[in-house]
Amino acid sequence: MLQWHLLKVNSYGDSLLLPIYDIVEPVIAALQTSKQVLLHAPTGAGKSTGLPLAILHQAPLAGRIIMLEPRRIAARSVAERLAEQLGEAVGLTVGYRMRSETKVSASTRLEVVTEGVLARMLQQDPELSEVSLVILDEFHERSLQADLALALLLDVQEGLRDDLRILVMSATLDNQRLSALLLDAPVIVSEGRSYPVVRSYQPLPSHQPFEQAVASAVLRLLQQEAGSLLLFLPGVGEIQRVFSQLEGKVSDETLLCPLYGALSLSDQRKAIAPAPTGMRKVVLATNIAETSLTIEGIRLVVDSGLERTSRFEPKSGLTRLMTQRISQASMVQRAGRAGRLEAGVCWHLFGQEQAERAAEHSEPEILHADLSSLLLSLLQWGCRDSSRLHWLDNPPPPALAVAESLLVRLGALDSHQRLTARGWQMAESGSEPRLAAILCAGKERAGKERGAGKERAALVTAAKLVAILEEPPRRGQPDIMHWMSLNPRHWQQRANQLVRNLGNNVVGNNVVGNNVVGNNVIGNNAEHIDLDIVPELLVQGFPDRIAKNRDNLGRFQLANGLGVALEREEPLSGESWLVIPSLQQFNTPDARVSLACPLDIEQTLRQSPLLFTEQTAVEWDDNKGSLRAWKRLQCGRLVVKAQPLAKPSESELQEALLNWVRQEGLSALNWSQDALQLRIRLQRATEWLPEEAWPAVDDQSLLDSLEQWLLPVLGGIGDLKGLRQIELSSCLLGLLNWQQRQILDNELPTNYTVPTGSRITVRYFNDKPPVLSVRMQEMYGEQQNPVLAKGRIPLVIELLSPAHRPLQITQDLAAFWRGAYREVQKEMKGRYPKHLWPDDPANTAPTRRVKKQM
Repeated sequence: MLQWHLLKVNSYGDSLLLPIYDIVEPVIAALQTSKQVLLHAPTGAGKSTGLPLAILHQAPLAGRIIMLEPRRIAARSVAERLAEQLGEAVGLTVGYRMRSETKVSASTRLEVVTEGVLARMLQQDPELSEVSLVILDEFHERSLQADLALALLLDVQEGLRDDLRILVMSATLDNQRLSALLLDAPVIVSEGRSYPVVRSYQPLPSHQPFEQAVASAVLRLLQQEAGSLLLFLPGVGEIQRVFSQLEGKVSDETLLCPLYGALSLSDQRKAIAPAPTGMRKVVLATNIAETSLTIEGIRLVVDSGLERTSRFEPKSGLTRLMTQRISQASMVQRAGRAGRLEAGVCWHLFGQEQAERAAEHSEPEILHADLSSLLLSLLQWGCRDSSRLHWLDNPPPPALAVAESLLVRLGALDSHQRLTARGWQMAESGSEPRLAAILCAGKERAGKERGAGKERAALVTAAKLVAILEEPPRRGQPDIMHWMSLNPRHWQQRANQLVRNLGNNVVGNNVVGNNVVGNNVIGNNAEHIDLDIVPELLVQGFPDRIAKNRDNLGRFQLANGLGVALEREEPLSGESWLVIPSLQQFNTPDARVSLACPLDIEQTLRQSPLLFTEQTAVEWDDNKGSLRAWKRLQCGRLVVKAQPLAKPSESELQEALLNWVRQEGLSALNWSQDALQLRIRLQRATEWLPEEAWPAVDDQSLLDSLEQWLLPVLGGIGDLKGLRQIELSSCLLGLLNWQQRQILDNELPTNYTVPTGSRITVRYFNDKPPVLSVRMQEMYGEQQNPVLAKGRIPLVIELLSPAHRPLQITQDLAAFWRGAYREVQKEMKGRYPKHLWPDDPANTAPTRRVKKQM
């Protein structure tokens, strides 16, 4: 029986024993004695399609098995393959759950789920009461949700279920780091079943466009080798352009099949299925084809070496799409797809040196992702401090702070970082926080409406809007109102599911009727869509993306201060206000608008007054050369209305002057030489005298503390002329207590008294030691360089001629007297005969006089 369900029968009828068979018994034995088990099984071993069935039939597990797959397309494919081996339909012994589709039944014992689904299962039933084993497949991808799932599962094991088992498996497992986290977990290694793959490096010619060069490489390999080909490209745009390059150039016996996550199910199946007899195919795929997914008949791989990844930037609050080089682990994975069924060939379209310089593993998503969903999940879990959980990589604090700020704006958190009633509903919805806020706003709007039609319209509109934003159109016009009137099948199905969820979990019984939660909530027309409430719903999910027109040329500014742009010819570019839910951040000053909606700012003010603040500001008017006072209504950084005020008070004038300094920078003030030297002395004191808590005086710190050091001297100053007459050294001294002033003057003095009694200025620098410039005659008799900062820093001596010209710079005065001084003496005796040039300067009394006066 065991051997039967470990056999993989491919489309050609060949039965091949999977290598995973050799380690089934060790895995089952390890699961009986250890809470966590690590499995390293290379591509082709059968870890996804063989091992789960073996464990299901052989291991003494009373409950279900949950297997996590990182992508929907892989989850569906793996579940179908597992069910096929049992001779059953999906949904019986083997089923799957994903965001928009579920096939399980009461008899299901093995569920393949996507990452978000596992997190929701844990939130709804923290004990996973009917589950015995959770398998985390392809863990090397280190997705955000996989890291969260592992952290929550370890927490469950620690506090609720010491009998729950976790099996972490991957083809390129980072065992060293995982073993450090899971100290008692045994590591089991399986040999992969792969045929020889001839890997070669074929750098693309620099003079050809990327897509054209890639297509040429594909055509060359198809001419040289038999079999179907898998081409890895970074994204959908590149897939479509290379497809166009290949179309009409491949033979009639060659099928071209794109493969990426947003494709329809039928197109995905076409790419995965074996080519018809007598034909071969070229599959143009993103990195979703690297793991888990078995594409029949592939023996050729062309690897562009690129992948598209998203990187969240906490400062801007935007996610930037980046095309980057893949890791060495991904190169191995991609090449391995060519050797699944027979000997294969892989062409890497880059140089071998480039491959050797690549990172060993891909960077974990948790380090560069928007963490608002993760933070919402943690708070729903009851964890207000992420450090309480066990992570492979801790969530970065700056990204967590930005996530917290967003959740507050969305109404999910109160000022004490606790979930509000809306926050709980958002967490339970399973949607990304911004979209969950839209769904909650739709529910709240439905609760305010009277009449079943309006209530239904509010729910359906919110659901349809979220369905579009989850899988937005890849091109076409950016006006979201246009897309709201269309009903592609995938949006319709997802919207129906969301409305059912809203009906079951969020909305009261008065709204949930057969017409709302039935299978045909959204028909082929828009009778239930209320376009009037779309802007209101979008504002609830994207309050920071309200945008004001800057120039009627397509350039807008967001409420958070960022600039965005539309094409000038777009009708939306002439709108005064927009709300922009979808942006693309490229290497340009302004992000590009993908989807937007016109906004009536007056209506938004009435509907969401908390988004607006009234401020009185006094500012310097460059045109009039004077200060002016304004009363402004603002949405974030956007001015909605402005009204001039009468003469401002002294406190308002002072605040205006501080704001002007913040805007213009510290360089706008009058920095005397004394003030500049004092700043440098304080900065070097922080470095050389660290035992004392010196104030920070870098630009940003001083701008952040203007009220502390500049405001006290602004009394009576009402214009920029007066501001620029302030002596800043006295202001900076105000940052020091009496003891710090004494230490600074003693250890880093402004002047040094040389042996003749002259007080010479010490010059301080940010990037080199302090310098004392003094005439050579006044340093006779000195054996060593003077020292500062409690003897830690020697002064650099710049020895001058009688005419104050530099003669020598030294950090070792004794060595200079013994050595280079002889050359200086010879030259200077003739040039300055009236001055003293002794043969033994180290033991000669210093002087400020000429020989005659001596």
